[in-house]
Amino acid sequence: MGGRRSLAGFTGAGYDKGRGIAWQAAWQLASSLLVMPWFVPAKLRVKVLRAFGARIGDGVNFRSGVRVHWPWKLTIGDHAWIGERAWILNLEPVMIGSDVCISQGVFLCTGSHDRHSPTFEFDNGPITIEDGAWVAARATVLRGVTVGRDAVVGATALVTSDVAPGAVVLAPRASVRGAVESTG
Repeated sequence: MGGRRSLAGFTGAGYDKGRGIAWQAAWQLASSLLVMPWFVPAKLRVKVLRAFGARIGDGVNFRSGVRVHWPWKLTIGDHAWIGERAWILNLEPVMIGSDVCISQGVFLCTGSHDRHSPTFEFDNGPITIEDGAWVAARATVLRGVTVGRDAVVGATALVTSDVAPGAVVLAPRASVRGAVESTG
C-alpha cells in the first residue's frame, strides 16, 4: 500500500446485499422482535428465518440472541444446533451442514476489507461448516473458510484457513509465568 487509506472514497464494490432496502428493514425489525428475544420459541425463530429466505432443515435448534445478518444468505442442514448469542455476519453465503453444533458466542464472519485497496473495499468470502462439525464457544471463523466434516474448532479458536475433515483446532491455553509464591 503506497499511502494512507482514504475511507471517504469507499464505494462498497463487490458486496451485493441480495435484497432491497425495504426487505432489509423488514428483516431487521423481524429479527429484533421474533428471532433474538429469549421468550420466542425456537420453532418460531426458524419459521421467521425461512420466511425471509433462509434454507433450514428439520430439527434445527436455534437459540435466543442469535444474530443473522441476511437470512437469505443462510443455509442450515438437519438437526443442527445454533447456540445462544452466536453471530452469523453473512455478507456472503454461510452454509452449515447437518448435525453441526455452533456453540454459544461463536462468530462466523464472511466480511473483510482489502488492506491493499486505498479505499478499503470489501474482500468477502463464504463460510462452509460441513456435516458433523462442532465450532465451540466463542470461536471465530473468518471469510473463505471451510470447516471439514466432523472437525472440531475449540473454544475461542480463531480460524483463518480451512480445517481438514476430522481435524481438531484448539486455541492456545493460558499459562502461568513468573508466579509469585504465597506466604501464609
